[in-house]
Amino acid sequence: MANDPRRQPARGAKSARSPWRQQAESYLSHHRKVARDSAQRLWHSPVASMMTWTVMGVALALPVALMLLLASLEGVSAGWESSARVTAYLSDSVSIEDARSLKAEVTDDSRVAEVELIDRETALEEFRASSGLEDALDYLDGNPLPHTLLVTPSEGSRTADGVEMLLKVIEGLDGVDRVQVDLGWLQRLNAMTDLLGRAVWALALLLAAAVVLVIGNTVRLAIENRRDEILVAKLVGGTDAFVRRPFLYTGAWFGLGGGIVAFILLQVSLWWLSGPVERLAGLYRSEFSLSGLSVDGALALIIAAMLLGWLGAWVAVKRHLDDIEPGEIAGG
Repeated sequence: MANDPRRQPARGAKSARSPWRQQAESYLSHHRKVARDSAQRLWHSPVASMMTWTVMGVALALPVALMLLLASLEGVSAGWESSARVTAYLSDSVSIEDARSLKAEVTDDSRVAEVELIDRETALEEFRASSGLEDALDYLDGNPLPHTLLVTPSEGSRTADGVEMLLKVIEGLDGVDRVQVDLGWLQRLNAMTDLLGRAVWALALLLAAAVVLVIGNTVRLAIENRRDEILVAKLVGGTDAFVRRPFLYTGAWFGLGGGIVAFILLQVSLWWLSGPVERLAGLYRSEFSLSGLSVDGALALIIAAMLLGWLGAWVAVKRHLDDIEPGEIAGG
């Protein structure tokens, strides 16, 4: 049975697959060992690690907090745009029948969702009830208020540009004396928001570069502290990837800790500021509120932090590891 030729192909196939499988298992096993050893090294120096994590957390939390603030402002401005209405004051010579005809003409426009006609008598009664000037209004010879059209733009036109186009159309209608819409401050707010958005992205890039430099300097010190270990590894035939791997994992662990610290800082800041912000918004009858990171946003923050940590470690290893050669031992 031992010499049965039918069993030879099975052993041959098994032996052909074995080197590849052993190589893959060895590769993964080494990655797990290096990742665990790198984490243990950070754990054994908690003060230095926590300082690095805190620096990374502050640098990452600042631009993310500003981005969340801008997102909240954009949401509020979008709500204001959606509630913007165009007020058209008709000429005094326009009769109520002509006003109804103008209302029908404006309603037929595809950019208009709804038109409300307020005749001058209704407007005077509403003003008399809300102003508290009943006695003074009795001395008027006539009704000074015109017929008014309140035009609500359609959903596709509820933007600054869309309302401005509708404004020009209504101004060109016969019988319209004056058109009013208060979008100037909203346009200025959008311009300021766009400027702040660009500034936040520039700040984020600068702070990301600072994070890379901080991690790079930290990993450079780790390389110097393990110089003899690196020399021995190279002497016994260790490849650059083999020698580089522990430091790349160190950078990734630094990034992971920095991302977690940044998330904690954001949540604490949001909790601390949410109460005063809601009270201030309530005084202005606004629905403005600070929005925090979602689950996807938190994961994206942590992943980005790990990538920045890995990049900083890679820069440091690429710069300093090539300077360490086994010839130093022979020369020493």
